Amino acid sequence: MEKPTAADFQLPEAPKDGISTVHFSPSSALLGAASWDGKVHVYQASTGEKRQELSHPSAVLSSTFTDTDRNLVSGGLDRTVRFWDVETGQGDVLLRHDDAVRCVYHSPQHHLTCSAGWDARLNLVDPRSSPTEASPTSLKLPAKAFALSGVGNRVVVATAERHVYVYDLRSTKEPEQRRESSLRYQTRSLRCMPSGEGYASGSIEGRISVEFFDPADDVQAKKYAFKCHRQTGPDGVDVVYPVNALAFHPTHGTFASGGSDGVVHVWDGKKKKRVRQLPRYTTSVASLDFSPDGTRLAVAASYTFDEGERDHPPESVWIKELTDSDVKPRVKA
Repeated sequence: MEKPTAADFQLPEAPKDGISTVHFSPSSALLGAASWDGKVHVYQASTGEKRQELSHPSAVLSSTFTDTDRNLVSGGLDRTVRFWDVETGQGDVLLRHDDAVRCVYHSPQHHLTCSAGWDARLNLVDPRSSPTEASPTSLKLPAKAFALSGVGNRVVVATAERHVYVYDLRSTKEPEQRRESSLRYQTRSLRCMPSGEGYASGSIEGRISVEFFDPADDVQAKKYAFKCHRQTGPDGVDVVYPVNALAFHPTHGTFASGGSDGVVHVWDGKKKKRVRQLPRYTTSVASLDFSPDGTRLAVAASYTFDEGERDHPPESVWIKELTDSDVKPRVKA
């Protein structure tokens, strides 16, 4: 990586194994990092000081805060979703799957924790219910889940075989929409627009699609896909990298993508232009998140094993202090 600026700092105690997810708390004060070391590491976002470690018996594939900074949910290879008190470090099993829990999402509007797994199930529960009183909803997906996101009343799941299911959390008996991904290859990342208009998804084949919920023909005509996270090899042929991570800025509407090429791009989705490319990291960018107040970007640099088992740089987590030039759409003079 190029020398970081004064506005970037590296967390001093990064997870020691692959990083699955980084995510800010609702107030932007805390940062969580789920890892294959079986823990969710919680840090003070302003200083990088580690505040807590929350342990599963095996790799944690996803985590997110719930309605407040105090509580967090996580899921992983142990087939459980756990609900944590970040202050005390105490946790309870909230949901169970029949295979690994690939991704979790929490809807603050509906107070619902959603988990999607390799068992092709989407499970929903209110984490405020006690474990004995909780009555989860379990929905059958068409194939194993790879990515999950939500906004407002909607939650979106991308699965194997290029399926994308959109659910309305007010009525989940049937999907609101069943879609086929615009991307020809497996979905690796998915994130809903803060505006609620649609979502972006990234594939293992270095492409991003931008799609919209409104089924009207004039709105669907706006969807598009583009190539990214590619480098020209010594032989002049494109080397294509997976798009591992996507994150929307909460106010400007731009979005960031992170790939196995170690690069983070910031895009203006409306103008279909790149706003910024950050200095390259030493290994794959595995996860990204903007803070809810829009002032910071968290970047997990962690080898994603696209090239199999090999020596690789150690895991690192970076927090970038943002300026308008980093994330604001460019206005022509």
